[in-house]
Amino acid sequence: MFVLDTRLAQDTLPIGDLPLCRLLLMNDARYPWFILVPRREEVSELFQLEAADQQQLWQEATLLAELVKDAFAADKMNVATLGNVVSQLHLHVIGRRRSDDTWPAPVWGQGAAQPYTAEELQAVRERVQRMLDGRDCRFV
Repeated sequence: MFVLDTRLAQDTLPIGDLPLCRLLLMNDARYPWFILVPRREEVSELFQLEAADQQQLWQEATLLAELVKDAFAADKMNVATLGNVVSQLHLHVIGRRRSDDTWPAPVWGQGAAQPYTAEELQAVRERVQRMLDGRDCRFV
């Protein structure tokens, strides 16, 4: 049974489920920073996914990156898996702007996160729902 890592659960806000992945929003309003977590048990590495799931993960990441770039006017998309702190396989999809707080440095370990207000979170959720309208996604 799939269980979300507690660190991911504490640092993110749930958005919904794509065919393979749980879609999360990092609770840091400085960036449009999303995380895809394949809903598979005890997977920490890409190569541990079945071939079909690897393909599905890449399709979901590619779609999300394209939509985030357009919807949030990102100058560059950062897509990465690290897993040094949270071993559960998860993929970061981050829209970067030349004007953001840490450009051009990576977002990790840069300053304090700025949690979303209720209004900001609602606006992001509505934007994501519009982005994924007509796609196979179940929202929370």
